Amino acid sequence: MKLSENIPISNLTTMRIGGNARYVVEVHNLPELKEAYDFAKNKSLPTWMMGDGANTIGRDEGFPGLVIINCFKGIEILSQTADEVVIRAMGGENWDDFVAFATERGYSGIETLSSIPGTVGAAPVQNIGAYGQDISHVIESVSAYDTQTDELVVIGKEDMNMSYRSTIFNTGKDAGRYFITAVTFVLENESSLQPPFYNSLQKYLDEHNITDYSPASIRTAVMAIRAEKLPDPAVIPSAGSFFKNIYLSYEDAEKAEEKGIKIHTKSDGQKMISAGYLLEQAGLKGQIFHGFRISEKAALILINESGKSYADLAKARTEITDIVYEKFGYKLEQEPVELIAK
Repeated sequence: MKLSENIPISNLTTMRIGGNARYVVEVHNLPELKEAYDFAKNKSLPTWMMGDGANTIGRDEGFPGLVIINCFKGIEILSQTADEVVIRAMGGENWDDFVAFATERGYSGIETLSSIPGTVGAAPVQNIGAYGQDISHVIESVSAYDTQTDELVVIGKEDMNMSYRSTIFNTGKDAGRYFITAVTFVLENESSLQPPFYNSLQKYLDEHNITDYSPASIRTAVMAIRAEKLPDPAVIPSAGSFFKNIYLSYEDAEKAEEKGIKIHTKSDGQKMISAGYLLEQAGLKGQIFHGFRISEKAALILINESGKSYADLAKARTEITDIVYEKFGYKLEQEPVELIAK
């Protein structure tokens, strides 16, 4: 195990802000992971597990403990039938590389999740989703190191409490308890996706006269859409979608529609207001707040153009959410998590 000391969190996260982490270590296997947690326990240090930092915000005060970076690698097909395939991907694998692996072989279930930054291990934490698909539809289980019992455990989907951007891994009493070493997925051998698709995806397919709905074709379309609208966080500092969408009861959705607010109905019947829509309707596209710009192409993205600190981000977030609340009566919530000692 090779420890690094006093590493800027701004170098570990895609928003590029934050003070120093006291210690940082990359772990590639279970012995290294156990050694890292033993080190933290012996020194009474708080710990923080991280993938590639795409959904993590650093704070100015830094982190007084040990940041453990998931570098577990490998993808393995466990079994296959005429209808489905079971695949295990290690937690440190790049998420989009895993989507490419699946779609290149014609497997379906995650093709619309192409180009989402992050690692495989981070995907079930946030229950990532896009264009009508999300992880909860295809995940079977995770293998994880239980930091409370020092054991490797397997957690089935039924025990993950998966809902919009929420699971046991990031919400409730067990948030931060499990270091995900591997994820097992069940994908379809052939795509069952058929139009109509999510609005922006359907528009792209129509404009380009695409009638091939194979996983590879849909992946290509999604990648093109995201490349046009969303900055690459490896190049332009951002943290992906910065604000959560708003889910409503049927009664509240009807009231919102009466006020002229656009409501989306998901495939499972849930009613939703897009946070990006509210930001756009509030006239905030392209505006800069304390060095952070609301993207002109996708209002859900907050780009760090010249922000120097978490304090700048906090001021920008407050001003943006206050404007939306005053105009629409909805309080937007931040999606990326903040690296703090617990």
